[in-house]
Amino acid sequence: MTGAPAAGATHPVNAVQTGLRIEDVLDRLAATGDPAVRAAAEELVQALMDFYGAGLARVLQLLAAPGNRRAQSDPVAPLLGDELVASLLVLHDLHPEDRATRIARALDTVREHELDAVDFDETTGTLTLRSTAAAGGGCGCAANGSTARQAAEDALACFAPEVTAVEVRSDGAPGEPPLLQIGLGPDRRTAGRPAPAKSA
Repeated sequence: MTGAPAAGATHPVNAVQTGLRIEDVLDRLAATGDPAVRAAAEELVQALMDFYGAGLARVLQLLAAPGNRRAQSDPVAPLLGDELVASLLVLHDLHPEDRATRIARALDTVREHELDAVDFDETTGTLTLRSTAAAGGGCGCAANGSTARQAAEDALACFAPEVTAVEVRSDGAPGEPPLLQIGLGPDRRTAGRPAPAKSA
């Protein structure tokens, strides 16, 4: 008698069986007699196929890039820095980097806003950032802060979706906590990983 599968073990996915399962679900929805339900289900399937198709195409593009082909020591590195691929890896709890490293990657994509991570509230999911950009530009400080916050939120949605809110403080704001140092350090595969995605 074989033992039960180990906890957290992944099960092989058969493409043919998965396709048949999707068709079966669509047929059952069609049997309800509600064409709107069937149309919504087909739209959902198509959206998911487009999303994952774009992700696979991006993986192939990155792996085929001349620079990556030469970097035999770490061929996965370009994938981890790509927003689309990173979002898929995080979604399925496959991203090997911890939260702090992924936050650093996100902020690096919006470096023109000069944002530093200060603190992350585990309870509320709020990330506090410090803006080190020089004040006194053409726009007011409030407008600049709003733009920086939106840019950070968009980037974090791909790399660190566990960040649910972003606060941006101006450099030297009263009561500012010490700067939280976040860097691209050695492999941290266990610390701060996002919760596994729920099965459909």
